[in-house]
Amino acid sequence: MKIIAEIGWNFLGDLSLAKEMSKSAAESGATIAKFQYWNPATLKSGAWDEDGRREIYKKAALDKDKIQELINYCNSISINSLFSVFTINEAKVLRDLGLLSVKIPSHEIANYDLIKFCALNFSTIYLSTGASAEEEVITSNEILSKSETEYNLMHCVSSYPCNVENANLPRIEWLKSLHKNVGLSDHTQSTLVPALSVALGVEVIEKHFTTDNNLEGRDNKFALNPPNFKEMVENINNAVLSMNYLGNNFQDSEADTVENYRGRWG
Repeated sequence: MKIIAEIGWNFLGDLSLAKEMSKSAAESGATIAKFQYWNPATLKSGAWDEDGRREIYKKAALDKDKIQELINYCNSISINSLFSVFTINEAKVLRDLGLLSVKIPSHEIANYDLIKFCALNFSTIYLSTGASAEEEVITSNEILSKSETEYNLMHCVSSYPCNVENANLPRIEWLKSLHKNVGLSDHTQSTLVPALSVALGVEVIEKHFTTDNNLEGRDNKFALNPPNFKEMVENINNAVLSMNYLGNNFQDSEADTVENYRGRWG
């Protein structure tokens, strides 16, 4: 099971904090530390201009050198690194850095040019499918299915945070009808919902991660902190164990019941 700690922009541009979060994520059971890569100069006008997010986006923006520094650090602590991209220009930078994997966020589910580019230039793609219409997911899946890249369709509800009653986990079954490899990008604050998705066959689970819920920015507020992330990972691991198929006959652990307890009441 791949478990992605979505650090995103929670480090607020402080690379020392980004490294601290990566290390803490690894210690909490994550196998991948993920960040978001964008160029603030290309950000269009929107609500982020009124609520302070534009300034955070500027502060937390990565560049080629910072990405390489994060890659090197993650390698040094034995956790994989992953980056989300929003445009082809950023995808080109990751490709030129020699990265083989990329994340395409839900916001870009209908950015078919980006999906086509990534399909041609990366060996592994994680595609989130939140805030999308069925036909958009189907079209994106068709693009990827015609390529040689490995990819994972990740169920997502793009609400920050997502209420548990809106998690819509049964949708994973529909994604499996499109492609065998599925995952979950979960925005609930639950440590149980990701474990439930294991029974539906997910191979990748992503969850927002922070070391301090009091840090600036919306994502830090609802992200799991290290103790909660560890609890989530433990739940996931137990779910994986419980889904180990052991046949239809009784197990060795039940032998005593079969031999000594059957018919003991006459």
